[in-house]
Amino acid sequence: MANTPQQHGNRWRTAARLCLATTGFALASLAIQAAELNDTGQTTCYRDGQTSTCAGGQDGRFGRDAAAMAAALSKTGAGAAGFDFTKIANSGSDLPDVALLGNGPGQWACTRDNVTGLTWEVKTPAASDLRYSGHLYTWYSTAAANGGNAGSVGSDSCNGTLGGAFSNQCNTNNYRIAVNGTALCGYSNWRLPTQAELLSVVNFAIGNPAIDTGYFPNTPAFFFWSGTNLEPDPERAWGIYFNNGNLGYLDKSGGHSVRLVRGAP
Repeated sequence: MANTPQQHGNRWRTAARLCLATTGFALASLAIQAAELNDTGQTTCYRDGQTSTCAGGQDGRFGRDAAAMAAALSKTGAGAAGFDFTKIANSGSDLPDVALLGNGPGQWACTRDNVTGLTWEVKTPAASDLRYSGHLYTWYSTAAANGGNAGSVGSDSCNGTLGGAFSNQCNTNNYRIAVNGTALCGYSNWRLPTQAELLSVVNFAIGNPAIDTGYFPNTPAFFFWSGTNLEPDPERAWGIYFNNGNLGYLDKSGGHSVRLVRGAP
């Protein structure tokens, strides 16, 4: 029998955290993070490949998800299981849960995670938009933390939305600069997330994509770049596959999705 996303969830979450710990960069940032961590979204438990009660040490028995199932979790906003999200307008104001995505000042453009305190950009469905979900970017950074390999400047894989001064070079750095130039949701400090931050919005109870599409619509079930290169191979960088939430790394020259974040790492 093929494993379901629910069966994979806790295993991949645990494996990803162990991998992050062994590479030596993520858990240190988590340790100083003032906010809480999200749970996995997994509320169903399994035994011998079959659904079962959540007795013992299974993930579905503990944490925010279990509290939400027991109606014992207070939320600022809303979201599946233990997740707690609030929609944010282009102007930066909080919006009701029924707000619709759009480009107007009072329309939805970002999502705040009330657990971690991070705010995320929301991808759009129109290919002419800068933040279109189908645009692809190479990994590129001239910062000292690039491991000695800046990556690839890329080509026009984002439908001409990075023209002009960006020379149609669709890479993560140009995209970050362009979005900051729009003051998305009232802010100009958008950046690439760490692997741990990307992992925090994965909902392992679902797949294809493994994220709450009520708050992160237009999410392709593809690889999303993080801002961290792979050690000891700086020609590659880390990211998350949002078809199932797996941690992975690919060559910086590859074209993949980007979702920017703002807030303390």
